[in-house]
Amino acid sequence: MGLGWRGAVGTLRIRTEGSWHLLVTLLLFCGFWEAHTQTDDGKSVYFWETGPWGRCMGSDCGPGGSQSRAVWCAHVDGWTTLHTNCDQGQRPSNQRNCFRVCDWHKDLYDWKLGAWNECVPVSARTFGAPRPFTCSGGEEGIQTREVGCILKSDGAPAEDAICEYFEPKPRLEQACLIPCPQDCVVSEYSPWTSCSKTCGTGLRNRVRSVLVPPLFGGAICPNLTEFQSCKPGPCTGPEGMYSLRVGPWSPCALPQVRTARQVKRRKGKGQGLRERAGVKDPETRELIQKKRTRNRLNRQESPFWDIQVGYQTRDVTCLHRNGSAVGRNLCTPRELPLTIQSCVLPKDCQVTDWAEWGPCSKTCVDPESPRGYRTRIRQVLQFLVGEGAECSPAGGDGAVRTSKRRRAAMCHKIRRLKWFYTWRTTEWSDCRVDSLLSQQDRRRSNQTGLCGGGLQTREVYCVQANAELLKYLNDLKEKDKASRPVQNKLCEGPIPNRSQLCQIPCPIDCEVSPWGAWGPCTFENCEDQAGKKGFKLRKRQITNEPTGGPGNCPHLVEAVPCDEPSCYEWQLVSLDPCVPDDEGPCGSGTQIAQVQCVNSNGEEVEKDLCSSSPPPEPVPCEVPCSRDCVLSDWTPWSTCSQTCSSKTIEGKQMRTRSILAYNAGEGGALCPNSSALQEVRNCNEHACTVYHWQISTGPWGPCTEDPSASSLNTSMGVRAGRGPCSMGMQTRKVICVRVNVGQVPPKKESRENFVENVEHRDILVFYRCLCPDGPRPSTVRPCQLPCKKDCIMTPFSDWTPCPVTCDAAGNAVKRKQSRKRLIIQPPSNGGQECPEVLEEERDCEVPKICPGFRWKTHKWRKCQLVPWFLRQDRPGAQETCGPGLQTRAVSCRQLDGTQADIGECLKFAKTMPAITQRCQLPCQDDCQLTNWSKFSSCTADCVGVRTRKRALIGRSKKKDKCKNTQMYPLSETQYCPCDKYNAQPVGNWSDCILPEGGRAESVLGMKVQGDIKECGQGYRYQAMVCYDQDNRLVETSRCNSHGYIEEACIIPCPSDCKLSEWSNWSRCSKSCGSGVKVRSKWLREKPYNGGRPCPKLDHINQVYEVVPCQSDCNQYVWVAEPWSVWKVSNVDLKENCGEGVQTRKVRCMLNTIDGPSESVEDYLCDPEEMPLGARESRLPCPEDCVLNDWGPWSRCSLPCTRTNSRMRTAYTLRSPSVGRECPDTTDKEPCSLNLNCFNYFYNITDWSTCQLSPNAVCGSGIKTRMLDCVRSDGKSVDIKFCEELHLSSFISLHMLQLNLEKKWQMNISCVVECPVNCQLSEWSAWSECSQTCGLEGKMWRRRSVVQASQGDGRPCPAQMEQWQWKPCPVRPCYRWQYSPWSECRVESVVCGHGMRYRNLSCFVSDGSNDGEGSSVDEELCSSLELAVDGDKKIRLKEACTLPCPGECYLMEWSDWSSCVSICVKGAGVDFGSVQVRSRAVLAQEPENLQLCPDQAWESQPCTGGECYEYKWFSSLNSTRPLTWCQRSDGLNVTGGCPPMNPPVDNSSCDPPCLMPKAFCSEAGICMCEEGFTEVLSPTGQLDQCAPIPILEIPTAGDKKGDVKTSRAINPTLPTTILPGRTGRTWYLQPYGPEHFLLFYFITVRSKSCFCLLRKEMVRLIIEPDFYSVSSRSDGKLKMWVYGVAAGAFVLLIFIVSMIYLACKKPKRPQRQRQQNNRLKPLTLAYDGDTDM
Repeated sequence: MGLGWRGAVGTLRIRTEGSWHLLVTLLLFCGFWEAHTQTDDGKSVYFWETGPWGRCMGSDCGPGGSQSRAVWCAHVDGWTTLHTNCDQGQRPSNQRNCFRVCDWHKDLYDWKLGAWNECVPVSARTFGAPRPFTCSGGEEGIQTREVGCILKSDGAPAEDAICEYFEPKPRLEQACLIPCPQDCVVSEYSPWTSCSKTCGTGLRNRVRSVLVPPLFGGAICPNLTEFQSCKPGPCTGPEGMYSLRVGPWSPCALPQVRTARQVKRRKGKGQGLRERAGVKDPETRELIQKKRTRNRLNRQESPFWDIQVGYQTRDVTCLHRNGSAVGRNLCTPRELPLTIQSCVLPKDCQVTDWAEWGPCSKTCVDPESPRGYRTRIRQVLQFLVGEGAECSPAGGDGAVRTSKRRRAAMCHKIRRLKWFYTWRTTEWSDCRVDSLLSQQDRRRSNQTGLCGGGLQTREVYCVQANAELLKYLNDLKEKDKASRPVQNKLCEGPIPNRSQLCQIPCPIDCEVSPWGAWGPCTFENCEDQAGKKGFKLRKRQITNEPTGGPGNCPHLVEAVPCDEPSCYEWQLVSLDPCVPDDEGPCGSGTQIAQVQCVNSNGEEVEKDLCSSSPPPEPVPCEVPCSRDCVLSDWTPWSTCSQTCSSKTIEGKQMRTRSILAYNAGEGGALCPNSSALQEVRNCNEHACTVYHWQISTGPWGPCTEDPSASSLNTSMGVRAGRGPCSMGMQTRKVICVRVNVGQVPPKKESRENFVENVEHRDILVFYRCLCPDGPRPSTVRPCQLPCKKDCIMTPFSDWTPCPVTCDAAGNAVKRKQSRKRLIIQPPSNGGQECPEVLEEERDCEVPKICPGFRWKTHKWRKCQLVPWFLRQDRPGAQETCGPGLQTRAVSCRQLDGTQADIGECLKFAKTMPAITQRCQLPCQDDCQLTNWSKFSSCTADCVGVRTRKRALIGRSKKKDKCKNTQMYPLSETQYCPCDKYNAQPVGNWSDCILPEGGRAESVLGMKVQGDIKECGQGYRYQAMVCYDQDNRLVETSRCNSHGYIEEACIIPCPSDCKLSEWSNWSRCSKSCGSGVKVRSKWLREKPYNGGRPCPKLDHINQVYEVVPCQSDCNQYVWVAEPWSVWKVSNVDLKENCGEGVQTRKVRCMLNTIDGPSESVEDYLCDPEEMPLGARESRLPCPEDCVLNDWGPWSRCSLPCTRTNSRMRTAYTLRSPSVGRECPDTTDKEPCSLNLNCFNYFYNITDWSTCQLSPNAVCGSGIKTRMLDCVRSDGKSVDIKFCEELHLSSFISLHMLQLNLEKKWQMNISCVVECPVNCQLSEWSAWSECSQTCGLEGKMWRRRSVVQASQGDGRPCPAQMEQWQWKPCPVRPCYRWQYSPWSECRVESVVCGHGMRYRNLSCFVSDGSNDGEGSSVDEELCSSLELAVDGDKKIRLKEACTLPCPGECYLMEWSDWSSCVSICVKGAGVDFGSVQVRSRAVLAQEPENLQLCPDQAWESQPCTGGECYEYKWFSSLNSTRPLTWCQRSDGLNVTGGCPPMNPPVDNSSCDPPCLMPKAFCSEAGICMCEEGFTEVLSPTGQLDQCAPIPILEIPTAGDKKGDVKTSRAINPTLPTTILPGRTGRTWYLQPYGPEHFLLFYFITVRSKSCFCLLRKEMVRLIIEPDFYSVSSRSDGKLKMWVYGVAAGAFVLLIFIVSMIYLACKKPKRPQRQRQQNNRLKPLTLAYDGDTDM
């Protein structure tokens, strides 16, 4: 159904192609017609056309620019023609002057925004006249304003293009909302008053007040008063018909003849004085002068006010009850009130004109106070007197407080930012590891030799820097330009870091290899072979280069003196086969030795170098015959048993041979005995006196200046501060040391031997040392001298301010001020040291006079009466007595009493005392009394009393009326003040706060979370409050309390995760090749209270560290002893041959560079490599062939395959006899992988964990990995197998890759993150109390995170833990408060104009809103400004009117109503808040009602108003049904409820209409209000009132078409689209016949059918995107549009048919609807979405 409807609407929304063609045709026709008409009129068909103006061009900024545009001649048909065809006289200008805008014009021009005009309804603006509508929340409107570009200086208008150059033109119109009229809302009536008369006919009144004033054209307020006649009863006597009425006082005026009379009188007095002055002697004249001076001080002679005493009068009339005036004699005779009195003539405040503006207070922008001000002054000529007008507050502070009034204006033309404030830092301190260690464990902070990761700190301060330079101390040369530090609060932006991680390189220890073998005895210098002494040397190499170079390694060469040295010698390579003598087949013979010439290092050299010594002789040998004994070859010599020889110890070597075959009895050579089978020789015969060079002074000494390089240093001194300044030298001492003995003293010999410099070049010592000179370390080396760095400091900061404070006695309190400076660069390398004084302090200058001012009052002048000639006609007046007025002088004094300008007191002193007061000159009949005496002293507090007295004076003592103590009391008694106080706690406990003195600086100058000083015992505080006996709040000092209860508390200290120490490293997991070794820690204590967290632990709470290790495969070797003698099992006694067994011992021994040294456990050696301990073989018989032992197997060629083989060989030692043959001398076996043939591969391990130096806790470390050789069967072997493999001729691609792998890096650097604890700043100072007084004041302080935690450091506390609070000391809240107004007093008469009074009292409270407080002595409020609720104008009396009997009058103002928001509930529309008060009319006589004044109300804006709804309510509980309007807060009101369809008496409906939104119509039928439709029950009765939904067309900017429900009473809701945004909410409304649709709303319930038909004209707004969807690019409709339209047509026919069937029975059950119950429409809106 939705698709069909959408298609129908789409068909209606699209204009047909024919319509467009018709429109275009009409337009063209109109154009041709117009052109034809112009031509017929004789006008030219050519006219001038102009293009847009171009850009303003010019060389100068301002109005000197020019711009041009194109001008051409055109035909009316639109084509361009020649210029000559157009009228040249009408040719427009193509160029004009313009204003060329530059960037600096931005400060001169700006947009001027006019005020928004009245909001005009959209309907009135669109159609020309407003349409009547039902208001619900408001109507949409548009308001406009004027916007123009102006010159800032004088407001002159300028071209808009100038301002548009910098900023787009502000909008000229905006959407607005016209609020609905708000009717006046009044409260319920008050109860009826009592009757205005006690007899006869009177009136009763009841009043109500205004709650909401009428707004926006709403209905005016109804009558606030309702009258009702009353008759208490008939009057028994005559009614009081007359009353005396007092009128208001007239304005104060001076007597007309007063001035002339005084001048005449003063002139006469002056002449008499002058005449009498000459008579007085000098002493008398001096006394008179002093009296005049004293009188002048007592007179008011200030130039700022002139007090003149005048008079004022008032009328007293007699009134009838009907309001008419009658003769005064008709009123009851009584004492007439006063009708004339003295007064102060009012004078307005007068000021001079403003002076010229002064200079601007700033010449540049300061971030602390970015705006400058300039002032101008005007002086006060006359202060206000009496009821005169105050000085105008324009340009001032509102009150006249000074004789020179200043006005400050912001400076508009301040130079752009030239100076600014920026952060500066000192140099980083030295890197310190102990700072990190102290964070982890304080016991470790004293360790020395620490390295690795550390912390370095610096100070941060604020300076005023030059913005044009934008350069700070980037190098040492500029650091002497350090700026003066200022307050840190002046700097903005992030604070630079005060600490950072750093790295101290850990020293690398020297590692050396084991000692090599002793070399031959050789000359120290083969070039100089003098002498017969030489050295045997042994060496070792550096395996790990140390920090600082090889000089930090131990000695690498040891020497042993020896005799008969030689530089070259013959070395035996091999022996040729034994050749028998006489060329026989067997017998004795010789072996030729194959030798080579080698040097002392074992390197082969030319044989000529060995010519000095004969080559080795041929070696005698024996070739056994067939019947001879056969012996094996000699084994190699064993290692020497000793490294040196002495008298008791000699080194020995041994070699052996064995019997391979026995002789054949007679005729054969016999076998030797067993001793001949072994040979022993001496070895290492040199003495055990080993010498080496040793550095005796440790590392190199300090770098000192080298005198020989002074010239170079001078030339380089210019570049001081940039790199090394000069070259120096370092020395050290080297001595010759004998092992296990010590230093060897040199032996002095002749100069011809050699010269050696021991320590200094100028001291020569000739000696021959036992240490060889060649490997002697150097004693001197050059070095670079670092430049001297002097201490650089900032200048001293400015002195801290010195505020002047005064104590209660007015004496200035002494204070101190300080200043400080910072070290930017500490000294080093001998530079100038820093001064010790970094902070200075001095006493502030105490002024002689504490700044302060006070008023001084002088004596009251004589009471001044109204002149007698003015009051002599008044009844009862006497010339010398009566009420008057007196004045006094007021002057300004400093606190020390010296005279001060009165303007200072007006600024700084309290309120000026009164200068006038009423007075009374007593008449003869008046009672005269003395002043009250002081109260007597109290005998006891709280229970005693004190009194004060006064007495009658003169004739008053004898007058009876004066003796009346009721009228004139002579004594007063009051209870003595009570000093009993009660203290009690109040409020919550504060945070736990550490004592101020217990906070200590950490190493970094900042707090470290978890520092021992940031935890432990502290105190928490609770405020104390003190009350007096009347339960009034007083100062806590009255209760002998400092304001707090203290209670000890504990701040728990953080406990870090505690682990054990590292265990020892385990043994390497492999005895050959690379393995791993492990060490571990285990958990001892978990962290708590924010301590450092634990590292990641395993399931048994342990953490491991694994590093690779490598075991030398040749560390342990098998050593086999010679084979034993054959044991022949099958013995031939004659032959001694046959099968036999040989045995030998095999031991596992520790291998050293000198060979196997000692036996170890067999498990340390590889069991697979263990040699055989026994072998079985056949012992050759005589005349058999004898071969030597098999040689080693040859290596299998790679790859290992069964086709390859290996072999071993032997040679013949004894040839067989005739007829016998030798066995094969070659043995072969196939190569089998992993049996006798192996492939070898390099294997590289994983990286280890990051290893640190033993003295480091974090920072840079090293990761290592190992490279070893692995056999193809997985066994680790010596690395030499892989090395030999790659040196062989067989190299494949895979081997090349392995060879590259061998070059892999075995060590890489790594970083262990330093565990930096969270670092917090110092606690800030306690803030000001949140309340100046009361019980709930709090003080806060905070600290911030200076550096967040890193690594496994202690984390920062939670945000709340960075704030602390404590209660403020409780202070009473004193305030000035008015007492209630007294009743209107009109002296002794009944009615008229009078005065009412109130007192100003001092009240105390606890600051809470509960209760108004208690009254206390005014002295407690003396320090407060005289103001009530912020109002400084104190009014203690005011005029009032006491109505006369029978008069109709206005009541006093009601209290201000509660704040009410003018809004639409639920619609989010708010027009502000308002509160109102009103005055109702009260009448006393029915005859005077026509004379009543108009009621009055006034309103004022307020904030925080409540949004109310108003609804009609009815009740059937009483005998007479009631209907009333009620506000949503339950208050019954009049007005505010909707005027349409008010509920009426529901009693006429049966059953009554009790459903919500239902009412009883005039026909007695229950119906629904507007916006709701009736839902009937099966019986035809009203069941409920359901709201009627409407659909709203969303704007183009809506994301989806949202169907919203609103009320049918007002479908036009205000738009929510903001001004300036695209799209607008539109609503369905009648528009054009081609867009009419017919909608039907059907409600069908069981057993009944109610049909509502309504024809609605709906305006459909065509959206542009719909046309693009439903039409093709050529403008024709797409095919689907026709299909949708056809479907919609069929669906419409179906709907009409169903409606006809549903509405076949339209009869209503026994009643009809009224015409005023209109059918509710269903308004549909289409959002253009295709899926609706």
